[in-house]
Amino acid sequence: MKKTSRLLALSLALAMVLALAGCTSGGSTATATPTATPAPTEQASFSVGIIQYVEHAALDASREGFVQALADNGYVEGQNLTLDLQNAQADQNNLKTISQRFVNNKVDLILAIATPAAQAMASETTEIPILGTAITDYVAAKLVDSNEAPGGNVSGTTDMNPVKEQIDLLVKLVPDVKTVGILYTSSEDNSVVQANMVKEACEALNLAVEEATVTSVNDVQQAAQSLVGKVDAIYIPTDNILASAMPVVSTVTNEAKIPTICGESNMVLAGGLATLGINYYNLGYQTGEMAVRLFKGEAKISEMPIESLTNYDFTINGEVAKTIGVTIPEDLQQYVVNPS
Repeated sequence: MKKTSRLLALSLALAMVLALAGCTSGGSTATATPTATPAPTEQASFSVGIIQYVEHAALDASREGFVQALADNGYVEGQNLTLDLQNAQADQNNLKTISQRFVNNKVDLILAIATPAAQAMASETTEIPILGTAITDYVAAKLVDSNEAPGGNVSGTTDMNPVKEQIDLLVKLVPDVKTVGILYTSSEDNSVVQANMVKEACEALNLAVEEATVTSVNDVQQAAQSLVGKVDAIYIPTDNILASAMPVVSTVTNEAKIPTICGESNMVLAGGLATLGINYYNLGYQTGEMAVRLFKGEAKISEMPIESLTNYDFTINGEVAKTIGVTIPEDLQQYVVNPS
């Protein structure tokens, strides 16, 4: 009797186990035991080499905008992003050394800030994607086949200035101008391109032109001084050497009471009179967004058209205007910084 009871109990227990097994093996009315939500797939990590030609406010701003764009899209240094920032200090030997470093380290992407940096980098690799920024003319610099279809491993953003509009601004601020001086670096392709555009714009307005060129920072003071007494105003393009030496230029021009129209706003803040120009932080940010598309596999570098900003900013240095005796028209007063 006891043996029969034990067998019956075992049979009932076995039946219950089998029934439970059936309920959890795909039956439509079964409720599976909840499991932990799987963690989202981690974002891939990337290494980026940043080669900057020289340190000055515009190039620094473009670099900062680039890094911020990456962060805003989830690529954060120390988490899923490694940044190797190198400054060439306007030295060709440094450019070559840095370029070789990035190639040897096999970085995933290179940001080249300014034309000489991009040219040095492109001469070392045709494989690693290179995004440029603060570059005026990619075609003239022999970096791409065309702006619409780069064709190689280089693309990026251009800081091509609205040169005609900048000369119009010069005429508006200095109505009696007859001769315009152009001060630029003869070895910078981007500066040569802009200087030629200035000549065309001045010719269309029947303005005479005087040129003064430099090859290094050491030439800047003498070149600026050479224009004193010859010109009524000076135009300085987005030139890396001149941008880094604007305090030297402004010492000469402001003492001589010569208005200077600059290629970008940081040069104005450093002692120039005015500009209608590029916001370099925004330009760098736009370049960062291009990098994100490359990271995500949404684009190929060879097929990414060169991009440009569509909005430009007026900047007028009120303190300089007072020093050199220029009256700011009423409709431009809202753009005055450093008011006197």
